[in-house]
Amino acid sequence: MILAPATTLARRLAAVGLLAVMVVGCSTLPTVTPSPVPAAPATVPPTAPAFTLVPSPVGCPTATPAAFSGTATVTINTNFGNIVVKVDASLGANSAGAFVALAKCGYYNDVVFHRIVTGFVIQAGDGTYGREPNIDFSKIGTGGPTWTVTDDAVNTSYKRGTVAMANTGAANSGSSQFFIVLSDTSWTATTPKTYSIFGNVTAGLDVVDRIAKVPTGGEPGSDGSPASLPLQPIVITGTTVTTP
Repeated sequence: MILAPATTLARRLAAVGLLAVMVVGCSTLPTVTPSPVPAAPATVPPTAPAFTLVPSPVGCPTATPAAFSGTATVTINTNFGNIVVKVDASLGANSAGAFVALAKCGYYNDVVFHRIVTGFVIQAGDGTYGREPNIDFSKIGTGGPTWTVTDDAVNTSYKRGTVAMANTGAANSGSSQFFIVLSDTSWTATTPKTYSIFGNVTAGLDVVDRIAKVPTGGEPGSDGSPASLPLQPIVITGTTVTTP
């Protein structure tokens, strides 16, 4: 079934919801339902296909931002509520520098959370294909700026509220996409610890939990991971950065 072009994420997801209603009760067609984390492997790493690097919005960095020093507070305003992140350069100076620079210039404005893996992570930051009102559902999760960031060493554990940079699975491939860990037990012994950590949620974990409960659908991952596209718009409406 080919859906007519939608000008907003809300219209497109409404169409997906209608499709789910149409197929309920039909034994030959799958329904769109929330997808649990598969039992084996227990978690799906927050990677994405190779990012399509494109120019950043006017005023945002056109080259890899400088490493950050010290701490900063970044408030992520969403249509579900506010999430406050303490960015700490001692955790990952390179990834912290990228996140703070993009938050300052408004890169994340109108960008959606495009990935939910129940009990594991929520992910956002694709300013290329995941920005309202021009969502590209065929490519969402693969976009980012023209530059990438050198990986930081991971010297602490991924716990509930940890904020880290997503990557493609290749070294030094992170850019704008980030994820928030949902549980202290999200990371298992077999989950890669190759995602630069740069901060922690200090307020708004209840907002993170509400986002994590949004039903997901769409196409399963090529690696067998569950469908993870939220079936409701979760939009970053703005970010503010304060430093001590």
